[in-house]
Amino acid sequence: MNASRREFLKCLGLGVATMAVPGCATAQFSSGQGKPNILFILIDDMGWSDLPCYGSRFHEAPNIDRFAEQGMRFTDAYAACPVCSPTRASIMAGQYPARVGVIDFITGHWRPYEKLRVPINRTQYLPLEIVTLAESLQSAGYVTGHIGKWHLGGKDHLPDKQGFDFVRMQGKNRNDKQVTAFTDSAVEFIEANRDKPFFLYLCHHTVHIALQAPQELVAKYEKKPKPSTGVNNPTYAAMVEHLDRNTGRLLQKLDELGLSENTIVVFFSDNGGLRQIYTGKGPIVTTNAPLRDEKGTPYEGGIRVPLIVRWPGVVEPGSTSHAPVSSVDFYPTLVEIAGAKKPKNQALDGASLIPLLRQRGRFAERSLYWHYPVYHHTEPAGAIRVGDWKLLEFFTDGRVELYNLRDDIGEQKNLATEEPRRAARLQRKLAAWRQSVNAAMPEPNPDFDPARRQEWGRHPSRR
Repeated sequence: MNASRREFLKCLGLGVATMAVPGCATAQFSSGQGKPNILFILIDDMGWSDLPCYGSRFHEAPNIDRFAEQGMRFTDAYAACPVCSPTRASIMAGQYPARVGVIDFITGHWRPYEKLRVPINRTQYLPLEIVTLAESLQSAGYVTGHIGKWHLGGKDHLPDKQGFDFVRMQGKNRNDKQVTAFTDSAVEFIEANRDKPFFLYLCHHTVHIALQAPQELVAKYEKKPKPSTGVNNPTYAAMVEHLDRNTGRLLQKLDELGLSENTIVVFFSDNGGLRQIYTGKGPIVTTNAPLRDEKGTPYEGGIRVPLIVRWPGVVEPGSTSHAPVSSVDFYPTLVEIAGAKKPKNQALDGASLIPLLRQRGRFAERSLYWHYPVYHHTEPAGAIRVGDWKLLEFFTDGRVELYNLRDDIGEQKNLATEEPRRAARLQRKLAAWRQSVNAAMPEPNPDFDPARRQEWGRHPSRR
């Protein structure tokens, strides 16, 4: 090993004893087993307050609670979009969805008679020219596996074309949203690759509507006393616990194989909780309170999500971070940890979270952005957060809303008229960012019909 490579590994703590190395940009990570494994668990539509460790008083998730006690819980973690495909693209590309060009779920929603004609995804798949997180880790010697939901394109754009060695997207038993089957496959992957550095991207379909859970768990929550507030749906609660049991199985397998100490585990959700299907015709099944609103909106309930990271020997057990972080941050973080190279000609919009995970070093305050220019649970809009301040801009009429999240996590008091200079400054900053990433914008709809504007139609990209 040449001297420069050895010094680089010392900076990352990979395959060397813990020691102080002057001038290293990152910490010395203790690892006598070589490069750390990475297990990334992505949940579908899990709201910020769905877990007991995030405040739920009805749901039970003892394994995830224990996992949080062993790692770092982030209070201000965000999905880069309030729906699934764009956030998943942000994880794989390390870029904001507006830059990737996937700004709505694939294929997308469509209201043919609304005031605005919204943009469609630039491509209805993650472009192959993007160097994915999996490809970067693969080039650094990692065995890569994708299990579960992809939602970044079909046919010629599946995970096997984007850097994954092992792919399993369907399980045999679908009665529990395939949670058990996907976990079985994850256990199989871990056992088969116990002697190699691996990156496993496990993407569950739960807790997305339609609700499905084992009947014995549903019966348990039907009998359980309900808190006086909240939705407290028994089937939804059963889904959370069923997910917890299977997450516990995975963590136990890491213990059994002696891999826990050398495996980073990330637990994250692709967007906020879905209270009710977008048509408004189904039952309300959950709540994101104290956050405002739900999936499909740029309010906190649509974008703030649970994030827990366990990294033995580096992350202090039971620690908490209040720093605003985003799904665009995973790519630079995991590439740095793995000692992989960043792609040469691909912008990475995020920042490495290593200073936060280590609770040492400087993590600079920066702006976080959202661009969701389509109709879903609200109107086309964008948002920016800088420090405690968050501004939302709605494209239908140009109105803005300004909130101080430190004092008003529920976004109830619009301060735009009280803080006009701050609002104008953030609005200019948001507009400049949109221009920098070539964000697609809505346009006036020539077919606008006020009497039919709420009708849902067939998306032009659907065949």
